[in-house]
Amino acid sequence: MNDETRPTAERPVAKPGPIKPLGKVVAVTSGKGGVGKTFVSANLAAALAKRGQKVLVLDADLGLANLDVVLNLYPKITLHDVFTGKAKLEEAIVRAPGGFSVLLAGSGMVEYSRLTPTVRQDFLHIMSGLLPHYDIVLLDTGAGISDVVLFAVSLASEVLVVATPEPTSLTDAYATIKVLVGEQQRRTIRMVINQTARMGDGRAITTQLQQVLDRFVVAKPGEKVRLIHMGDIPADTAVRQAVMRRQLLILSTPGCPAALAVSQLAGKIEDTLINKPL
Repeated sequence: MNDETRPTAERPVAKPGPIKPLGKVVAVTSGKGGVGKTFVSANLAAALAKRGQKVLVLDADLGLANLDVVLNLYPKITLHDVFTGKAKLEEAIVRAPGGFSVLLAGSGMVEYSRLTPTVRQDFLHIMSGLLPHYDIVLLDTGAGISDVVLFAVSLASEVLVVATPEPTSLTDAYATIKVLVGEQQRRTIRMVINQTARMGDGRAITTQLQQVLDRFVVAKPGEKVRLIHMGDIPADTAVRQAVMRRQLLILSTPGCPAALAVSQLAGKIEDTLINKPL
């Protein structure tokens, strides 16, 4: 960050609004941790890359990043080095198994766990540098509704909320959606239900959430929030095996039910978001 953009005591920093995405940006988020959000981000990226898309996944969980663990990567340069000026943006971009690019945050970045003006400006600068070079950028956000998570989500043209059928996950997903509607004026939220037991469970869950939103959450007078069910990912023993081996399911067991579901999700993302003009 140069002297012209660095906050000073003499010149108050205006609170900048979200940038208009220069490309297709999807925030993969969740209300609750442990629902498979990073698993979905990584395997969705691999499935999209397999379809010929140029994909980057940015680990936007600046405080508790773990995308590197899922991908079995040991980066020498992370987003922290770019933020602090120790490295250039292009030096921090790593090629991941599966043919997509990643920008890893580095775990334990305490100074980036709060949305300060410096963190906001640095993040905006990073995004502006990335977006023109990719067909789609996936933001693997932290869970919940902290200011850092909400800011990362605000940069996305689309939001993909990952939840499981567990009541705690659905309660937190509802709370997250409510905040996104109230603070970011979101009118459309896309849902993926992970670890479903039976075919059709996810659509039924999405319908139930929609009914609750219709009753208690109002976007504008006469305007409802729309949940779009993007797919289910069934409970599958191959998922745990791949996670424990730090492998992408799409690569290790491409024919298993969960991998096929992620591939179908990639097809929907490609058809509705990537091939659709902004």
